[in-house]
Amino acid sequence: MARNWPKSFDFEGFNEPIGVEWSRPNLEVEGEIPAEIKGDFFRATADPAHVPTVEYDTFLSGDGMVSRFRIDGNTVDFAIRYVETARYKAEREARKALFGAYHNPFTDHPSVQGIDRTTANTTPVWHAGRLLMTKEDSRPYEIDPETLETLRSYDFDGKLKSLTMSAHPRIDPRTGEMFFHGYEADGVTSTKVAYCIVDKDGNLVSEQWFDAPYCSMLHDFIVTEHYAIFPVFPTIPDLERMKAGGPAWSHHQDKPSWLGIMPRYGKVEEMKWIEGPKGISAFHMLGGWDEKSSGSSLVHMVLNVTDTNTFPFIRAASGMDPSPADVRGDLVHWTLDTDNLEAGYTSKKIGPPGDMSRIAACNQCAEFDYGYYACYDPRVGPPIIHSVVGAGFNTLVRVGLKNNDVTTLGLGPDRAINEPVHIPSHQPGHEGYLAAVVDTHSTMSSELWFLEASDIARGAIAKVKLPFRLRPQVHGTWVPADEVARAKARQR
Repeated sequence: MARNWPKSFDFEGFNEPIGVEWSRPNLEVEGEIPAEIKGDFFRATADPAHVPTVEYDTFLSGDGMVSRFRIDGNTVDFAIRYVETARYKAEREARKALFGAYHNPFTDHPSVQGIDRTTANTTPVWHAGRLLMTKEDSRPYEIDPETLETLRSYDFDGKLKSLTMSAHPRIDPRTGEMFFHGYEADGVTSTKVAYCIVDKDGNLVSEQWFDAPYCSMLHDFIVTEHYAIFPVFPTIPDLERMKAGGPAWSHHQDKPSWLGIMPRYGKVEEMKWIEGPKGISAFHMLGGWDEKSSGSSLVHMVLNVTDTNTFPFIRAASGMDPSPADVRGDLVHWTLDTDNLEAGYTSKKIGPPGDMSRIAACNQCAEFDYGYYACYDPRVGPPIIHSVVGAGFNTLVRVGLKNNDVTTLGLGPDRAINEPVHIPSHQPGHEGYLAAVVDTHSTMSSELWFLEASDIARGAIAKVKLPFRLRPQVHGTWVPADEVARAKARQR
């Protein structure tokens, strides 16, 4: 029987909740998946198990689900399960929603006051043989990578003092370290940000707190060989409005953005703040690096920037037109000189607007040549309902930084692509592969596509057919088979 979901794009089309856990071995494959592709593609999505208690809810409030494509050449198995957070279990027992508006604990039912309200629905993070499902409003949940069973809320064996961990840590492949931050580290609307370092074995070895210029939705950050950079954009919570039952977040076009920069292994007291343009916004960053050039010490960042917040529910709370159609943005390259931070940073456009940007894992925290992301190109077709912004991405973009080249793959007016993941190749000089779930709206079906990273315009070299549609992905991660095997062996 159909449920009475709210009448908004967050619950229609591909965004209509599914709420089913299932698994299927030996999915049908069209074409040939390269034999060297062996591993697990973990995906996070938001899928509410119950009709929300508020009239205007957002896609991002949905209960977390973790799914896995296990790939061994042309053999592909699939499984998906709910993340059994404290919130999910409380509502499952009550058989109804008990938690209220997004990021607003003041709208929760009195019976769940004090219960961790995270949905753990944003990013599957793999580090030191452990799989964590993350969302920036709380600590992560550890997941068994074999069974997808939820094991526990994870606080790094009691060492993490911050109440939150970002869904976008940075893992340096050269040292094996994981760097992450947590904003609102001691509670909602707090300016406190925790900056943490985890060693290659998964031990939390450093946690320092600092104050941001204001409390912001600090979704992503950059770590280079020598620096950590914290971009702060004016999407800000309002405590009094929250207590009155209103939305947590609104965007302030009249407030400046900021970049905080400190030595990667330094003290937070060394943080320097650089004021940036008013009203701009960015959620995801390709990456960054530093270099010595002509006597200067330069830091580079590549990120997707828009002239305002792109989330319709935040735009509506800010008194703006909720439609993202008039939002303007670009993929940009920011450069700053650490010997002259007072001068700010320079900005250069290098690609069309878009989001869900990725680079090869081997290039994290270092200079990189190629990046990949999704965008909506109106020339491909009119917008179709898909994901948190309501309009699906109909184009895949590959950008080359050294040669200033941009290649695109338009998927047609009936399809939307989810965030791609990069899969490395063992062949010398090979750029690797991309894998992404592509959704077709006329048939309400989903497929997993594989592409040559160096030649995305060629289209899919193989497609995995799914018997049921998937709800749009938030983020995903690729884990090579040998890493999964080592983790499994350690658990025995």
